[in-house]
Amino acid sequence: MTFFTKDTKSAFEAITNAQFIAFAPIVFQATKSLRDLGILAMVEESGENGVTLEEIYPKLKLSEYGARVLLEAGLGIGLVIKNDHKYTITKTGLFILNDRMTRVNMDFTHDVCYEGMFTLTDSIKEGKPTGLKTLGEWPTIYEGLAHLPKPIQDSWFNFDHFYSDGSFDQALKQLFKHKPKHILDIGGNTGKFTTKCLNYDADVKMTMLDLPGQLAMAKENIAKTPFSDRVTYHPINILDDAQRFPKGADVIWMSQFLDCFSEDEIVSILKRCHEAIADGGSIYIMETFWDRQKFEPGAFSLQMTSLYFTNIANGNSQMYDSEVFNRLIDKAGFKVAEQIDNVGISHTIQICKKK
Repeated sequence: MTFFTKDTKSAFEAITNAQFIAFAPIVFQATKSLRDLGILAMVEESGENGVTLEEIYPKLKLSEYGARVLLEAGLGIGLVIKNDHKYTITKTGLFILNDRMTRVNMDFTHDVCYEGMFTLTDSIKEGKPTGLKTLGEWPTIYEGLAHLPKPIQDSWFNFDHFYSDGSFDQALKQLFKHKPKHILDIGGNTGKFTTKCLNYDADVKMTMLDLPGQLAMAKENIAKTPFSDRVTYHPINILDDAQRFPKGADVIWMSQFLDCFSEDEIVSILKRCHEAIADGGSIYIMETFWDRQKFEPGAFSLQMTSLYFTNIANGNSQMYDSEVFNRLIDKAGFKVAEQIDNVGISHTIQICKKK
């Protein structure tokens, strides 16, 4: 990885970037308003001919003032350009409007993170997710997922699933190379991956391990499929070291799960995996490591997502640097036998064996 190793900006570029950061919360909200009110869509529809302010605000039932201040903000942000009183959309504006990843990230930031992030400094000082109280009174967000209001819950799951779902087809090929008979899916969430495994191999048996609320949602989803007789459910509070994992699986699968925990908690989880896995079995860990990304925007997105964990999710986890993560794997008694990068959009699969 060659980015983040030197400062290449000129002084002018640096001060421009500094001002963008200084107004970043306003930039975000203005962009979301331009998107959600239909202004960007109307500018896009006008094509190369462009559209005037006077054509925009009556059609969208906005005031002239409201549409004007947003469009002028859009000029500064780089979402639109203006020639001869006509606005046309930029490439950045097109991504804001049409790119699914950008929309998922933006909705997640707005609905789940934005209000709570005001207390980020407190979270850093206290080691607690001080912003979580804007969503509910839970120790971590995971206890509250099943109880979040629908729009917020949708944004959380859309964010979570967008990155994992794009990796699942490649992951299944890796996972079933050696024909596992019994897979323990830890942190199985709504049961999407378990369902895919059951569909992929008619003989495989699955055990899902998660909090009771998540398992209830998963059970409801899997009950709608013809595979429910091959699934067992094991409710657990993963943070309770005394609660052991069911034994006998020849594969343990964890996708975007361990990043939800602190370093000590990850070691505890992996040690319990060590106890539970059958002799000769494998642990498959799929994570998004910021230092394993092909492009700088991918690494940037993961670094920013780390602060969601700090402020909202639990106060002590992050999107890890793989070097930190590998040290934890070793400490728990495993070695990385194989590492596969560039799975889906941003994932790495680590196949671990007992040392």
